Amino acid sequence: MSNAIEVEHLVIARGKRRVLHDFTCSVPSGSVTGLLGPSGSGKTTFMRAVVGVQKTVSGTVTVLGHPAGSKPLRDKVGYLTQAPSVYADLTVRENARYFASLYGLGSNAADEAVRDVGLAEAKNQLVGQLSGGQRARASLACAIVSKPRLLVLDEPTVGQDPVLRNELWQRFHELARQGSTLLVSSHVMDEAGRCDRLLLIREGLLIADDTPAAVRARAGTDDLDEAFLRLVQESEQQGTEKEKVA
Repeated sequence: MSNAIEVEHLVIARGKRRVLHDFTCSVPSGSVTGLLGPSGSGKTTFMRAVVGVQKTVSGTVTVLGHPAGSKPLRDKVGYLTQAPSVYADLTVRENARYFASLYGLGSNAADEAVRDVGLAEAKNQLVGQLSGGQRARASLACAIVSKPRLLVLDEPTVGQDPVLRNELWQRFHELARQGSTLLVSSHVMDEAGRCDRLLLIREGLLIADDTPAAVRARAGTDDLDEAFLRLVQESEQQGTEKEKVA
């Protein structure tokens, strides 16, 4: 399977306001694909559609060859939400072992996941007593414990220090080398260069679906921040020209 995710003409609305406009894109299997854009641009809404928990207006989302959210995907897709989704009255290790047990895995898999997110020293602390950044990492450990074929991560590095952010990105690429596909959202453009492929989004519009190198080449700059701004301007100009023609 060349693509883990195939999205065709996806439209999502909240009330009368459209959140995503005719979204068509793909995520290659075995890649670390970044979904980047400002806060409020529609990243979380798109990720919810990929995992099958978002009501859509039209279009299709196919994940690992199945409709998003369908039964065959339940043990193949891991999802990390922005809000930590772990039990505050359990320790880090207990949370990881509980989620591992849901997949029929033992304590070794749980302990490995806890180490991979840098929480080995805090494994016996109650999640409710952790800092916000540590709690987010505890959630990440539970999301990666089963090494899912598709891992959807919503802002996984927010609130983490630079050293840990670097370690997490190394882990993301290691998971990809082991066969997982990762879709990682961020509003920090300096993380774009860490991805194999980029989906750049602004105000519900997909303005780029390409490699970081191709995005730089298209925008005519090596700075990905500047590249994003230029592509936004290009998109706005095209929209204005279409309105004039209409």
